[in-house]
Amino acid sequence: MSYTELNNGVKIPNIGIGTYLIKSEDAERSVKQALQMGYRLVDTAHLYFNEEAVGRAIKESGVKREEIFVSTKLWPCDFENENAVEESLQRLGLDYIDLLFLHQPAGNYMAGYKLLEKAYKEGKIKAIGISNFEGKHIEEILANCEYIPQVNQVECHPYYTQEELRKVTEPKNIKIMSWFPLGQGDAKLINETIFTELAKKYNKTNAQIILKWHIQMGFLVIPGSKNVDHIRDNFNIFDFELTKEDMAKIETVNKHKKYLRGETLIKYFHSPIYYYHNLLLKHNFDFLRKFIS
Repeated sequence: MSYTELNNGVKIPNIGIGTYLIKSEDAERSVKQALQMGYRLVDTAHLYFNEEAVGRAIKESGVKREEIFVSTKLWPCDFENENAVEESLQRLGLDYIDLLFLHQPAGNYMAGYKLLEKAYKEGKIKAIGISNFEGKHIEEILANCEYIPQVNQVECHPYYTQEELRKVTEPKNIKIMSWFPLGQGDAKLINETIFTELAKKYNKTNAQIILKWHIQMGFLVIPGSKNVDHIRDNFNIFDFELTKEDMAKIETVNKHKKYLRGETLIKYFHSPIYYYHNLLLKHNFDFLRKFIS
């Protein structure tokens, strides 16, 4: 296991287990297995509808709470709720959250950021995060914040290395945490010739080469899986190093293209699904949750 020091002195594991699109029962089992294998970073979110399951897995894992780094996210409907942080703590069953994100640059996100700053000052969270904040959105945060964010969780992978965003984050030592680190399982990305060649060179899988690339790029990475073999393999990347030449070759596959384009997000924020998610999260309609968790 390796760690990175954030811009406030807090140390975070470089790799963790993600729980996006993983139902509660599977999330509880996968997180518990991951912690027992040696993972120490777990990422969840209010929108994932599995925070409670993650909290149970942490308690049942046998690993001391202080050894586990937990990150979660507030959805836009939470941003003006003064109790949002406490409610997240309750769902997780924890006394503090290591890293709390604003999930999307939607709604009154400046009010949401003030909530995070207040929780940070009160010791309820150890680090502040933003998620999917790029361009004018991150610029607004930086122009108005009392505390600079420690992490920005965004889409990032060898096809899209966030070059423009890094011009903003790197001078502030804001770390990028990669979602879709393996292109959401895109076979074309994973089976690029360079990854196959390097996998043979180091006796690793193509996915392990990509995850190692993320860490050597300075990114935090949170691959999600409910397959125990994949969870184990994703973590088994600390016994080799890619060379500068390897890293340069990987750079040649950069297509400067996202899987989830900006226009897709704009459509989402004006769709019935977005308002359904807000309704579901804001009012905790348990009879609806069964359809997605």
